[in-house]
Amino acid sequence: MSSKSGKTPAAPSNMSHTAEAVAARLRESLLQDKGELEVDKIFKALVKLEGSDLHMKVGQPPMVRVAGTLRPLNRPPVEAEEMVDLLLPMMDERNLQIFEEEGGADFSHTIHVDNVRWRFRVNMLKSLGNIGLVARRINNFIPDFRGLFLPESIEQLCHYDQGMVLLAGVTGSGKSTTIGSMLNYINSIYRKHILTLEDPIEFIFSEDKSLINQREVGQDVKDFEIGMKHAVREDPDIILVGELRDEETFMTAIHAAETGHLVFGTIHASSASTTIGRILDLFPEEMHNAIRSAIAFNMKGIVAQKLLKSIRPNVPRVPTCEVMTFSPMIRKLVLEGEDQKLPDAIRIGAEDGMQDFTMSLKGLIDDELIDRPTAFAVAPNKEALKMALKGIDVKAPGIL
Repeated sequence: MSSKSGKTPAAPSNMSHTAEAVAARLRESLLQDKGELEVDKIFKALVKLEGSDLHMKVGQPPMVRVAGTLRPLNRPPVEAEEMVDLLLPMMDERNLQIFEEEGGADFSHTIHVDNVRWRFRVNMLKSLGNIGLVARRINNFIPDFRGLFLPESIEQLCHYDQGMVLLAGVTGSGKSTTIGSMLNYINSIYRKHILTLEDPIEFIFSEDKSLINQREVGQDVKDFEIGMKHAVREDPDIILVGELRDEETFMTAIHAAETGHLVFGTIHASSASTTIGRILDLFPEEMHNAIRSAIAFNMKGIVAQKLLKSIRPNVPRVPTCEVMTFSPMIRKLVLEGEDQKLPDAIRIGAEDGMQDFTMSLKGLIDDELIDRPTAFAVAPNKEALKMALKGIDVKAPGIL
């Protein structure tokens, strides 16, 4: 087995835990050029095709996602032995150990195409006993969120001094891009200390007005829990905690919000309102009341989004967004456990910067960014969308 440098990884030993070994690992820069690997030819093909994702599975040719659609590269299927030869050199000793122990590993990978550096978020996996890969291309530039066709109310979430802002959605819904653009907007107007804790780091920020420190789990800090313990001692104004995936991560994040920081994070949930239940699922039932209280008094907003194929030239995909800000009505419903009433509260909460997916889809159609079939394919309430497009305002039932 080979590492990125082409050397055979040393067997785990006590030496891997010495101060010298730790220092050597820390010296390995996130952006260090590891030299070209054979698999980089496939990554370059993805870049040339302007694809977003690369999938590699034994018995299939490499697949790339272009404008939202998977398509095979023009080469033979990759068999098991070739896949091992292609993918194992991508991993350093640490990731190889994680892969062997857990059956998967997440890390970043960098290539050069025409003197331009391209970064990828890689998940190495096992499937039916074979090694495989899924990689997401990370844009070299952080887009201006005002040009991402996001609701205006999202800008207001960037101006809080403390609290929590969550981006919800499935994998590939653009959550990281939206958060990255929000942080870059803050970077352009405020003199603040922004601290990110990511696994792995996606966007590399260039400092404008803000001071920015980016820490990668596994490379710069052992895990999220330790990273957050350090974070509150590092005088941050804003903290990005990446994905809220377990009880410990959420508790440390909400504690940071309670103690005067503005915390950004992502979570896997299908809508803004169902995010509350998704958070509660991380905790035992006896803690739910306390967690509801923490959410109600610290959350500033939850944005759920999905990416849709655009019909406008030079705009490949656009987000449809549901925005739930924590108005007095939303806080009351969350505290009382009336989550089923949240969608109606969002629908009538325009004055507080809220919108549901129906309102978002109608706006994208009106702005000629998507077509009607695309909108109806993802609409949570197709009848409500039909009426909205006819100009009929459906009043929400009583939610008090």
